[in-house]
Amino acid sequence: MKDITLGRYVPHNSFVHRIDARIKLFATIAVMVLIFFRFGAVPGLATDTPLETYALSLIMYASIGLFIFILLKVSHIKIRALFRQLKSLWFMIFFLLIINLFTYSIPNDTPAFVLFGYEFMWGPIIQTFYIFFRLVLLLALTMVLTGTTRPLDLTYALEWYMHPLKVIRFPVHEIAMTISLALRFIPTLLDETGRIMKAQESRGVDYKKGKIKEKLRAIVSLIVPLFISAFQRSDDLTNAMEARGYNPQGVRSRYRVLKWRGADTIALICVLLVLGGFIAIRVIFPPL
Repeated sequence: MKDITLGRYVPHNSFVHRIDARIKLFATIAVMVLIFFRFGAVPGLATDTPLETYALSLIMYASIGLFIFILLKVSHIKIRALFRQLKSLWFMIFFLLIINLFTYSIPNDTPAFVLFGYEFMWGPIIQTFYIFFRLVLLLALTMVLTGTTRPLDLTYALEWYMHPLKVIRFPVHEIAMTISLALRFIPTLLDETGRIMKAQESRGVDYKKGKIKEKLRAIVSLIVPLFISAFQRSDDLTNAMEARGYNPQGVRSRYRVLKWRGADTIALICVLLVLGGFIAIRVIFPPL
């Protein structure tokens, strides 16, 4: 559990850490939108196979992946931590691949291989790869945001973006605080899960071997104390906030104030240029 980086702030003095939280939040949402873009074939190129048809989409996804990889390296976030978090996705991707092989089809598809007299096409394989690659990019992007942004700064950024909703008496501060606490407790719950698993294993519980019924019992022995611990932590947090006079409706000062710098302007311009470029390519080469 200690290698899991999702939701855990990693203190460093990198360029990404110093960028304003509002810019990082906007950039994260913008790149998430770009990840779900699909592009058509380039005019003049052959489109006899699905790989040629979706060549431009693969190139654009690869460019996003390279950009996120650079951010991970600059932010000092371990790449192997990302792959450790993908362990739970392999079964889902394999199951999705099986479904796509028998249900998904595209025009001008070509066979990838033949097994037991049945032709398996390239289209379902590429579609499954699309889904898997998107999940990896989304997970890595979330790791960059949470690993380089303090939870308190992220709360201020969310509240700043939702500030216009105060006109309609929307509980902006409460929503921002709730999201921030949820992000803050992700690594805490992961650490608690690791401690409970070690305690249960010392009592003879085996989470890796045994029949399905035994594994279900082992999971129950993990989930029940984890929920009890989470409720106890939330109750302690509530009492601590009340003891310190926390009032979400009151006028409060802030220990940290978000300040806009020249580097934030440059980062915003770069994000807008990338977003505009992707949208322009999407308009020029619409999906089939």
